[in-house]
Amino acid sequence: MEWEIVIGLETHTQLSTESKIFSNSSTRFGAAPNTQANAVDMALPGSLPVMNLGAVERAIRFGLAVGATVAPRSVFARKNYFYPDLPKNYQISQFELPIVVGGSLSFFVDEREHTINLTRAHLEEDAGKSLHEHFTGPHGESSSGIDLNRTGTPLLEIVSEPEMRSAAEAVAYARTLHGLVVWLGICDGNMQEGSFRVDANVSVRPKGQAEFGTRCEIKNLNSFRFLERAIQYEVRRQIELIEDGGSVVQETRLYDSDRDETRSMRSKEDSHDYRYFPDPDLPPLVVTADWIERVRDGMPELPAHKRARFEADMGLSAYDAAQLTVHRPMADYFEATAAALPADQAKLAANWILGELSAALNRDGLEPGDSPVVPARLAALIARIIDGTLSNKIARDVFAAMWAGESGGDPDAIIEARGLKQINDTDAIGAMIDEVLAAHPAIVEEYRAGRQKAFNSLVGQVMKAARGKANPQQVNALLLKKLG
Repeated sequence: MEWEIVIGLETHTQLSTESKIFSNSSTRFGAAPNTQANAVDMALPGSLPVMNLGAVERAIRFGLAVGATVAPRSVFARKNYFYPDLPKNYQISQFELPIVVGGSLSFFVDEREHTINLTRAHLEEDAGKSLHEHFTGPHGESSSGIDLNRTGTPLLEIVSEPEMRSAAEAVAYARTLHGLVVWLGICDGNMQEGSFRVDANVSVRPKGQAEFGTRCEIKNLNSFRFLERAIQYEVRRQIELIEDGGSVVQETRLYDSDRDETRSMRSKEDSHDYRYFPDPDLPPLVVTADWIERVRDGMPELPAHKRARFEADMGLSAYDAAQLTVHRPMADYFEATAAALPADQAKLAANWILGELSAALNRDGLEPGDSPVVPARLAALIARIIDGTLSNKIARDVFAAMWAGESGGDPDAIIEARGLKQINDTDAIGAMIDEVLAAHPAIVEEYRAGRQKAFNSLVGQVMKAARGKANPQQVNALLLKKLG
């Protein structure tokens, strides 16, 4: 039987406010346990929540960025459940009337564009954290501790429609969403600190079946690699279970990265199990049209707008423009590089940034703003390819030297010190070709017998003789001419 995967993601985005959503406690990460929790956070009798204006404006900003409807009136509700690290025994969230409704997000997978619709994005508070390590009771028994520093941290939960059909698609969506919330300045995006966490709802169904299968939710995935592997494992588990005659049970599962598997955490609740009702301590949240426009006026150029401009004004493909606008620092780096080059060379700049530069950044775990090769220096290197001083191959060697800081990272100084200028002298290249043809008569005969690979072999021999410095276009043209 052929199976279809159905995936929807719920993403908890920690908003970048300095204080919590309903209190003035700090949201700073890394403080000693329970030093950033006040009477409101701990739900002490008589304490009342007060809405954080900055959290609302960040939600509005997100809604505008994804083309959603920002609700003129939304309501906070109490979501009732018991956790040791939830002091009130309920979470203040939004249910029936969220602040953001609808919207969509577009991204590429294998150079094919996908668009996923969003169901909603709602404001809520985070719970605390249970600590199960390094605690010992008075008689030597193991013990757990509760840290309430995270309690009340503002979250924007972004819920997608179940429209993703592969783990790769889910990861591409999550990466694009991560890039957007950081771009907008509403979240710092630090996944290690829990600022961006993903819950994946996964089910399978026979291909062609309209109704969904039973879903399982994989909680709190804090890396894109874990998200992909958790989905892949869960899909295999569900298919094997059904094909062996079993059935999938709706439940919440956790991903164990050490064992690369998901395991059951608890049975999955439905909305009625939480007994939602409007929070009597918080009035409805009213967002006026003027407020929305003020937020819109303060927003940066959005990725979709920048992407369209890269395509229209710089001649980039939709795929390249999309890749360059996933993260704002990368888009800024590209624009700075392209500005230092002729207008018709933006595509070459994009190739270098998406190729050599991105590979080096990923290898060393750096952001574009931390690159040892600044945009002006990369543009200077690309200019040497354009004017024929360097071949692409030699330029890659120069880039590596620039990255290592050789000659102060100046491409011209590196080229001069290493004697790397490209050979463009037709007579010199012709002489090298003559030597290669004389030294490899068998390969020449193979080419004349119609074997194209033999020509590529001869080109390789010429480039070897020139130590990679010969102009590749001239080598090809002259070699063809001499071979008749």
